[in-house]
Amino acid sequence: MYHFDKQVNRRNTNSLKWNVGENELPMWVADMDFETAPEIQEAIAARAAHGVFGYTDIPDEWYAAYINWWKERHQYSMQKEWLIFCTGVVPAISSIVRKLTTPAEKVLIQTPVYNIFFNSILNNGRQVLESPLVYENGEYRIDFADLEQKLADPQTTLMILCNPHNPVGKIWSLETLAKIGELCKKHHVVVISDEIHCDITAPGCAYIPFASVSEICRDNSITCIAPTKAFNLAGLQTAAVSVPNEVLRHKVWRGLNTDEVAEPSAFAVDAAIAAFTKGAAWLDELCGYIQINKDTAAAYIAKNIPQIKDVPSQATYLLWLDCGALTENSEELAEFIREKTGLFLSDGVRYGAHGNKFLRLNVACPLAVVKDGLERLERGIMAYRKV
Repeated sequence: MYHFDKQVNRRNTNSLKWNVGENELPMWVADMDFETAPEIQEAIAARAAHGVFGYTDIPDEWYAAYINWWKERHQYSMQKEWLIFCTGVVPAISSIVRKLTTPAEKVLIQTPVYNIFFNSILNNGRQVLESPLVYENGEYRIDFADLEQKLADPQTTLMILCNPHNPVGKIWSLETLAKIGELCKKHHVVVISDEIHCDITAPGCAYIPFASVSEICRDNSITCIAPTKAFNLAGLQTAAVSVPNEVLRHKVWRGLNTDEVAEPSAFAVDAAIAAFTKGAAWLDELCGYIQINKDTAAAYIAKNIPQIKDVPSQATYLLWLDCGALTENSEELAEFIREKTGLFLSDGVRYGAHGNKFLRLNVACPLAVVKDGLERLERGIMAYRKV
């Protein structure tokens, strides 16, 4: 029904991802090379046709779109008053860090994790506290003893949870999320749950909203959500924060408004409404296509590049590649592959603890492009082994 095999030329469009050399293939930053759903394109075109782009209010339809989507897709009921518009998940996280913590306090993250978390913490004069995930037998799990020890530090006042987890693609279980919630409550640590990747899951898999797990999780958390990853709308700067706790919600609302990241552009509202009211069929087909890409990549790597291992994942369109048999410095490896083949990947060093042995590869692109990337990866790895 939809055309995910279509190759769209993104060069010379001011694309961050595609601002690369003529023979380079970027498979690094987490945006997709697919056109967004036709229903969203139509909504944006209709808004553009109006021709007047003044200040924009948040209508009831925007709240209803989020509420109904989460109820139908994720079996979680939000209330209208919990939701606050914001221009993006990262601006929201940075604002919340500023509002809920003081300089030099510690913000806990579970590494390897989305590298921009580090920016949101360090740029605001707070300390990063890493609780590294344990990597065993090709899978990741939480070291709860380490987590509790670090949450118990009186200087630790905030935790940023990545649910599902980027870059490892882990969907956290109900039991795991409940235990995180209990420990954070016990040690007076508020949880920000970044759930931006929640709608990109393998067929048959579903993520669990952190706030849905228990009253403890609900009342001690702030959830950041958006249509931008699932529908490839990052450039429209449209997201939401859900805060059930009234006291926390007031603080978050004040922070977002003080930082001026709570007002929508002329297109942000209409695009989100269209995504969450008309985009379900497109998204279902997209998730199936991405799974084909991931399976293709896993099979190719196992057969042709056995020196690296694809970490199995249930969410995101990102592959997390274990290159530990080849290198302790994935930054150097990524630079080598790019220089030799033009394939531009994300090195794992930027994601914190133990990321130095990993590369991240984005497969949200037509299958033909994935195959091109895999062939380049194979050539790069073979050349690296000869150095």
